[in-house]
Amino acid sequence: MTFTEHCNKIFNQAIRDYHIKDDIETPINNPYDRDSIENRLYLKCWIDTVQWHFEDIIRDPHIHPIDALQLKRRIDRSNQDRTDLVEQIDSYFRQQYSDVKVQSDARINTESPAWAIDRLSILALKIYHMREQAERTDATPEHRQKCQDKLNVLLEQQVDLSTAIDQLLEDIAAGRKYMKVYRQMKMYNDPSTNPVLYGKK
Repeated sequence: MTFTEHCNKIFNQAIRDYHIKDDIETPINNPYDRDSIENRLYLKCWIDTVQWHFEDIIRDPHIHPIDALQLKRRIDRSNQDRTDLVEQIDSYFRQQYSDVKVQSDARINTESPAWAIDRLSILALKIYHMREQAERTDATPEHRQKCQDKLNVLLEQQVDLSTAIDQLLEDIAAGRKYMKVYRQMKMYNDPSTNPVLYGKK
């Protein structure tokens, strides 16, 4: 099993587990050992899944402004948790490949492995929800066909992205590419760099 096959299996498990109750207040029940990469992958997709539903709810044109503001705060926290988790996953890869001898002509990738895996998690969610739309019994045949066409594209994209990630990991392991991780510096979350928070006039 390739690494991305493993990822996709865990992502689908997290999505299915969430949709048993399909409720943003459902507490996570991560089945994997706390120190394992599987635990981090499951948590990553769980956060993405809950946030997907946050984003659905906040687009309700009839949502009360106070509820919308509270939900926006939850989305902000979720985004920060997501970013922190991606960095944890990249730390795992840096440890995995710490002994690799990098070739003199090795190249850097446009993104780290974990940020590509972040996209793979979101893609699993898109596939799940687009499949729901393609199978809706209360929708028109035209709607279902349109969504099926989109689902086919998403499934192709999943194959391509999975292949690209596995190839990137192979290249890193062989020293043909090297990892360089830049921590996300989100200034608006930092009280020392957001003018509204540090009281700039």
